[in-house]
Amino acid sequence: MNSTLMLKKATYHLWTFTISKLISSFGSQVYSFAISFYILQATGSAKSFALNLICNVLPRTIAAPFAGYIVDKYSRKTIAITSQIATTLAIGGLLVVSVTSGLSLTAIYITSCILSLTSMFSGVAFTSSITGLVDEARIQKAMSLNQMSISFAAIASPAVGGLLYGVISMPLFLIVYMIASGVAIVLESTMNFTLFSKQKPESVEKESVWQGMKAGVSYLKLQPLLMTIIWIALLVNFLFSAYQVGYSYILIEKLKMASQHFGFTEGAFAVGMLLLSIYYSVRKEVKFPLLVAKKGILVMGAIMGGAVFPLLVTMPYNSMFAYYIILELGLGAIIMIINTPTQVMMQKQIADEFKGRVFSIVETMAMALSPLGMVIYGFLYDVFPAEWVLLLTSGLFVGVVLILARPSVIRKVHPELAKEKVMKKRAEAY
Repeated sequence: MNSTLMLKKATYHLWTFTISKLISSFGSQVYSFAISFYILQATGSAKSFALNLICNVLPRTIAAPFAGYIVDKYSRKTIAITSQIATTLAIGGLLVVSVTSGLSLTAIYITSCILSLTSMFSGVAFTSSITGLVDEARIQKAMSLNQMSISFAAIASPAVGGLLYGVISMPLFLIVYMIASGVAIVLESTMNFTLFSKQKPESVEKESVWQGMKAGVSYLKLQPLLMTIIWIALLVNFLFSAYQVGYSYILIEKLKMASQHFGFTEGAFAVGMLLLSIYYSVRKEVKFPLLVAKKGILVMGAIMGGAVFPLLVTMPYNSMFAYYIILELGLGAIIMIINTPTQVMMQKQIADEFKGRVFSIVETMAMALSPLGMVIYGFLYDVFPAEWVLLLTSGLFVGVVLILARPSVIRKVHPELAKEKVMKKRAEAY
């Protein structure tokens, strides 16, 4: 295939991938919304609701390293399509149960576990295939459009779910999700996952699961940049649990914000992500991604600390509401500023034959300490004043980043940064 046809196919991939993600993400989030409401209305139990959340997180955390090996060893297109088919069948099974004997919590939990695994396999397969689907010049655009579709679904799905819930039956919700999943299967089947792949067929060695996983870890150890990113992700996600737990606690329990206003502040977070996704889809690639990510994480730490301001200073209700809207809007934007350049850099640096394992390890490490952090901070907020817990954690958050992404580390990753500073000084001297 000549270069002109390859670029045309890459453009097709860019938009097909985005539409497929938008449809599947929208269906998934409307389903999650409906199921969450169903569980709470049917049982009135927070424990039943929490157990469903665990079923959404725990299976993917356990299986992620194995998924990375499978994605690297077998056809990524086959894995992505098989995962989407399994999603459709799982929802179909739940539909049959709901029609024949009525929904049960057991059936919902089993379906949640299956969907957690299929979405993880599909996500790792697609993330690992970005450099095979599109040309190098449009990797950032592909990552941005992917996040844009997810952000748009996050904004629209609660509104659509809220309008439909109570108007249509649960079986109809499931049918809509199955149709969305079916459309995604058709779109994904038309894509060439190895169009720009640099991986040679003979480079895939025959090895056991454990050998493959060990090879992935060994590869990571030889990549100082990736190890730095993993450590930052591990500790930052753990400490950010203070904000995830504290934000809801402060607004609902301490400041007595109305539920609809609280929902608007959370929606602002998705809007911030969407706006920056659009921005990154049209701008040039970031020149020094790790430096930009470091600055973004420092701002993120400041936003964490800023969340306690209305606890320290009395504010009118409307001003407080507007303050948190701006805060969440900024947080969503900052997360995109951190994630997008970093992911583009990783896409270009990681060898194709290791991408599945590396991205799955990064995902596992990023998620590993979050549940523990939520438990610890849930306890701390019950014992100590919320403002002190969040302020001290935000200080620790900033300190961790300053140490792990210190200037010497940045210079190793971006040696051209030092040269650029020298050139600027020379230019100023003249």
